[in-house]
Amino acid sequence: MSIPEGHAFYKLTGSGNDFVFFDARSDTGAAHELDNAAAVRQLCAPGTGIGADGVVFLQSDTYQSFRIRYFNRDGSIGELCGNASLCSVRLARELGVIGEGTCHFETDAGVMTGHFRDGQPEIDLQAVHDLSPETEFERDPGEIRIGFANTGVPHLVVLVEDTSSVDVVGRGRPLRLDKRLKAGANVNFVAPLGPDEFVIRTYERGVEAETLACGTGAVASAALLNAWGLAGQVVRLRTKSARTLTVTLRIKDDGHVWPSLCGEARIVFQGRTAEL
Repeated sequence: MSIPEGHAFYKLTGSGNDFVFFDARSDTGAAHELDNAAAVRQLCAPGTGIGADGVVFLQSDTYQSFRIRYFNRDGSIGELCGNASLCSVRLARELGVIGEGTCHFETDAGVMTGHFRDGQPEIDLQAVHDLSPETEFERDPGEIRIGFANTGVPHLVVLVEDTSSVDVVGRGRPLRLDKRLKAGANVNFVAPLGPDEFVIRTYERGVEAETLACGTGAVASAALLNAWGLAGQVVRLRTKSARTLTVTLRIKDDGHVWPSLCGEARIVFQGRTAEL
């Protein structure tokens, strides 16, 4: 298929996670013509397309300020993407969809809350579920613990001595495809950097490669680091892009963990599709 001409888009980055956004509120044709796996793969292709980790359609919603529909680079639907959500709050404010205060927006993983802290967007996610500090996965040399958490999408978190020595693709892909994971999982490798500060590298499901950052992976990692007794309720995670994502954990009396994610989100450039 070919990409139709004439659709305005915005390229945004969230700590190195990059996305192509379409304002489907005003350009309803974008969602009809580009909301499919083949178009998404062409748009995200490095070298021959715009190049991105995913495509996001910013849509109107009956009950919330807006809705986002997110596609991974491989064309699969993503229930949630933390950095894409941060970017959507940034873009929504730049487009005048929301103001400076709190907003609520719909995702395929449920309603999220967005606001700004010190000029950066912050999102409040749904409670972490299926939090399992211990799993049955066998550890490779240099791996200390492996846990699981679902932050809207499934994640394995591997605590390691040093992330620089990890073969993120070579180790991450087999774990991501392990048959014990019903829907697969993103795989995050974390190592201590300082008090409540860690380095994180992620193999992302749907991108099928290491990415420069992963917002929901940062949240899953923070929740497990806290459960392991290695971090408090505010955790900073330095991504491969050298940008820091900050996760705040609100732990309720019933033990449920409600996280917030704060980090960079900025518009890189605007453009218009030409036929590909």
